[in-house]
Amino acid sequence: MAKELLMGNEAIARGALEAGVRVATAYPGTPSSEILYTLSKWAQEGLLYAEWSANEKVALEVAAGAAYAGARSIVAMKQVGLNVAADPLMSLAYMGVKGGMVIVVADDPGPHSSQNEQDTRAFGRFAQLPVLDPATVEEAKEMTKEAFALSEELGLPVILRPTTRVCHACGGVEIQEPLEEASKPRFEKDPSWVILPAVAVGKHQRLLQLQAEMRQRFAASRFNQITGSGTLGIAASGVGYAYAKEAIERLGIADRIKLCKVGTAYPLPPEFIAGFCRGLQKVLVIEEGAPSLEEQLIEIAWDKQLKFELLGKRTGTVPVAGEFNVDLVGRIIAQFAGVASDFGGKRQAPPQLPARPPVLCAGCPHRGSFYAFKRAARGKDAVFSGDIGCYTLGAAKPLSAMDTCLCMGGSITIGSGLAAAEPERPHVAFIGDSTFFHTGICGLLNAVYNNANITIVVLDNRTTAMTGHQPHPGLGLRADGSQGPEIDIIALAKAAGVKFVREVDPYDFKASLEVAKEALAFQGPAVVVMKRQCVVIAQKNPPLIVDPALCINCQACVKQLGCPAIYIDQGIKIAQNCNGCNLCAQICPQHAIREAI
Repeated sequence: MAKELLMGNEAIARGALEAGVRVATAYPGTPSSEILYTLSKWAQEGLLYAEWSANEKVALEVAAGAAYAGARSIVAMKQVGLNVAADPLMSLAYMGVKGGMVIVVADDPGPHSSQNEQDTRAFGRFAQLPVLDPATVEEAKEMTKEAFALSEELGLPVILRPTTRVCHACGGVEIQEPLEEASKPRFEKDPSWVILPAVAVGKHQRLLQLQAEMRQRFAASRFNQITGSGTLGIAASGVGYAYAKEAIERLGIADRIKLCKVGTAYPLPPEFIAGFCRGLQKVLVIEEGAPSLEEQLIEIAWDKQLKFELLGKRTGTVPVAGEFNVDLVGRIIAQFAGVASDFGGKRQAPPQLPARPPVLCAGCPHRGSFYAFKRAARGKDAVFSGDIGCYTLGAAKPLSAMDTCLCMGGSITIGSGLAAAEPERPHVAFIGDSTFFHTGICGLLNAVYNNANITIVVLDNRTTAMTGHQPHPGLGLRADGSQGPEIDIIALAKAAGVKFVREVDPYDFKASLEVAKEALAFQGPAVVVMKRQCVVIAQKNPPLIVDPALCINCQACVKQLGCPAIYIDQGIKIAQNCNGCNLCAQICPQHAIREAI
């Protein structure tokens, strides 16, 4: 068997391919995005069907439909995306599946690029579905394959929960041939597929009975291992196990520590855990996220009447939140074992880097959109509700054009609520094009239905920029590269009953300002689509220059726009990363900024 160096997400995709997956769906979200991106390449070869879905709920339901027919399916999302998909997930746990279905939910401890640090293992326990927790890239691939088989054996979807460091790490992975499809998928009609209350009662009983079978199967799982011996034990899961294993080896205490690797995060097999805990005086639990392993261990210890001191998040021994690393885990284990440690101590500290807060790219069209509405609302005490995307950076100074940001698609509905509470103030809701298709449409319909007096600004940069420029329904481009119909936001808004609908180029400041003023003056819901392709993927314009003979150093361009290409060095200068959007030239009172000749 050949071996390849793969990213964790690529390994998960490879595992799905080798398991014979036929339908793959996802909504992009870091750290999960590369899974469907990788699968989409094989979709172009006709090996499977892949789609970027409108949101995670849609993605899960499409994958479930395929599994109803007996096809193996996979759906990928990040941890907050599971909140969107929670409705079908909870019912699907009752209904079950025919073909293997794997739900990959990439958690983001830290967080690096998320609104929260929620732990998907809690969702698995809530839904009573099995959860696998990979510690390495190779294991992520193998667990994906095993998850499909387990799903079909139990008749339930299986959750795979990689974390950021597993998703984006690289490792050697053995490559095998894809599994041949045993039979053509076919949906068999049966009343039990319709989740009426009477059916749900029986389905719930079946799910409860399957818990014991899950524990029994996991007791013999190759992803659960016990190594070492002694009276001190460490139980670890996910990438926490990889950190603990490396730390133990570096401390030279492998012969003194009994180490338990937990790959089956839920439900924990009681006999396996009890076998690990017997004879131990102290047990340390290493896990990122919520104390899921720790709490289940407490339950098993109580039930089996095992006595030992348990240390973890509940005792303050292990950090309750945040991402772990080897140095952090090493220090914790050294103190636990009572040995000296140089983890994070003797290494030379890296040089202090200058602070570089995140900022909208030079030439980003969103800057023009924010600036136009800030100018139009000057002196009106307007409230700007925002949404999830790279445009969330509009909250930073000097633009300061975002006063709230809660969740995907929340800007329109939060804005509607603010308008209901304070009808005398102008309310502007900013939302990206991909986010609008994700969950913004329902907010728009609600605003029209209830005649909310808000201005909805759709920042249409023709891509899902924050997560790697994936397509969405407004582009018509599909995951396999084929072209479908483009869903027109303007036409959609008009069809929803919006009376004021305009489209404008945010690079045209004068036109944008006029439209913004008109929209703010309109009574009732107004929609403005600020349409200009993301500067990262657009054809670049020549960079601008400052004419020192005309510049009076008023710094209006610096103070009002916050463009990273404009800086002060013995006068106003423009760097080579300028993308020539011309916004600074349009607001310069001296017309001192122009294209280079």
